[in-house]
Amino acid sequence: MRQRSTSALLPSYLVTPKELWEALDTNASRETTSTRLIPLCASWFLPNDPKGRTGQQVFQEKRIPSARFFDLDAVKDHESPYPHMLPTAEAFAEAMKDLGIRKDDEIVVYDTQELGIFSAPRVGWTLKVFGHPKVHILNNFRVWVEQGYPTETGDLHTITEDKSNYPIPDFNPDMVVKFAEVKQIAREYGKEGAEKIQVLDARSKGRWAGTEPEPRPGLPSGHIPGSFSVPVTDLLDPVNKTLLPGNDLKKVFESKGIDPAQPIISSCGTGVTAAVIDAALHEADFGKVQDRRLYDGSWTEWAQRASEADGLIKKETI
Repeated sequence: MRQRSTSALLPSYLVTPKELWEALDTNASRETTSTRLIPLCASWFLPNDPKGRTGQQVFQEKRIPSARFFDLDAVKDHESPYPHMLPTAEAFAEAMKDLGIRKDDEIVVYDTQELGIFSAPRVGWTLKVFGHPKVHILNNFRVWVEQGYPTETGDLHTITEDKSNYPIPDFNPDMVVKFAEVKQIAREYGKEGAEKIQVLDARSKGRWAGTEPEPRPGLPSGHIPGSFSVPVTDLLDPVNKTLLPGNDLKKVFESKGIDPAQPIISSCGTGVTAAVIDAALHEADFGKVQDRRLYDGSWTEWAQRASEADGLIKKETI
């Protein structure tokens, strides 16, 4: 079930290429003082990408006209040893200023044509954590291109206009889970009287089971005790890599034994594709909004701070 947004331009958090194109056309005809609709490219590739691609590279090669580029490897906590921890509110505001984005802009985040839905939900989730009021995810850029909607090319410096005056936002801690809480959940898993908090892991089934290596050298694979394997691929159309319809997503979650009445934490490798699960839960209207959170450090933090010896890393044969 699609949940309607309060935005006047776009109907829901997840939007189709047709909806975006029509909204851009409508927005272009409005007065300059009206709320702007801005496509925001969130292209990102894993560090072991076989073709050595980068988000900036594919953004320069092909993008939605007038899109800005959000660099996941730059807009983060640079003091953290983990790859994609949320930035400070001050750093987030500075990134928005550099992109020329204003607080009242309506943002549509999108992914690469190559991967389909992948990293855009992380950027959309980040915007929501810092209270940006109008945020959407395009489902998806591959379909945008296939359906013949316009694209452009060019260097990054030709895209962004003057800096904005984006204010330092409030941070919503209720959307985020830290290591200490997940550790407590893992230690109490299976004990009588323990709160039934469900951890959903977006990594591949093999990485979750400990039978496939992690993309980051030296990091063991395996899973948090009691966690559910919910690979991103199970949530996407196998051909065009769009997020599945809400009813289909609901069936996926139900088939894995996930209870919508219990709190849910999304996790993955570095906190990026965990947000795909979060977006899928939203699209499926599965679980209470206030009971859905994301483990920011995800497996990269967990595997460096927990161990198999202390029972906090599990492996199994599949």
